[in-house]
Amino acid sequence: MRVLVSGAGGLIGAALIGSLRHQRHEVRCLTRGKTSGSDIPWDPEAGRLDAGALEGLDGVVHLAGENIAGGRWTPARKERILSSRVQGTHLLSERLAGLHQPPPVLLCASAVGYYGDRGEEVLEEDSPPGQGFLAEVCRAWEGAADPVRGAGIRVAHLRFGMVLSARGGALARMLLPFRMGLGGRLGSGNQYLSWIHIDDAVLALIHLLEHPGLSGPFNATSPRPCTNADFTQALGKALRRPTPFPAPAWVLRLALGEMAEELLLASTRTRPARLLASGFRFEHPELEESLRHLLTEGMRRAPTSAQEKRP
Repeated sequence: MRVLVSGAGGLIGAALIGSLRHQRHEVRCLTRGKTSGSDIPWDPEAGRLDAGALEGLDGVVHLAGENIAGGRWTPARKERILSSRVQGTHLLSERLAGLHQPPPVLLCASAVGYYGDRGEEVLEEDSPPGQGFLAEVCRAWEGAADPVRGAGIRVAHLRFGMVLSARGGALARMLLPFRMGLGGRLGSGNQYLSWIHIDDAVLALIHLLEHPGLSGPFNATSPRPCTNADFTQALGKALRRPTPFPAPAWVLRLALGEMAEELLLASTRTRPARLLASGFRFEHPELEESLRHLLTEGMRRAPTSAQEKRP
């Protein structure tokens, strides 16, 4: 396949590109910086993207967006988080919809923040959206792909949970304090955390690229969500360190404001019902095994090797 990827420098994008190239697919990248080789330049804020460079693709994977955990959510930062997703998705969708030879599929990232804070409720893809800033962002993000849907191109939205990788993201940031014995639950620890191993995130994307009958939203999360307390215990066990230092909710709210409320204290218990129904098989559905894998073998392997075990 000839696949275009945005967000190529991100955690998921880098792993996906490595895996696609390992399978000898041709990969092109959308980039805002200097281009090289077959890279395609774009500037979503300025509305710049050469439609001619998009002709003849077999698939597009759109992962680009401002890091939601990159700093306190000031009004300006919230605007960047929203606009980076909506503007980029809308621009790409409009260009793809107007092509003479459009790709048959667009995979567009989304997030489990779509569901908001829902306590112990089990959330599948047909569950209604929740309340809050992240839910608002995800609704607008998914809606920005409407031009592609209107052109008859297959669109799938992957609602990612926390992607676990020792090479970056939330888990990598946790490792140092946990290794120092400073880890602990956040707030009550009863809030549910939807997560996915980086290998399974990549495998889910490729699964949706390769199966033309699959469209709409998909929860890209392990079928075994856990509470924050369970995650804390499992990570401490994997590192053989105690986790005696809980972070009270009021401290997190004081330090991080709204971001703490929606990213750290909200409870989102998702089930990947549509992925499972499509025949997708998770390589790492269990949390303890996933953490052991990432902290031992996963530290020594390239994140692109997820496909090696796939028959």
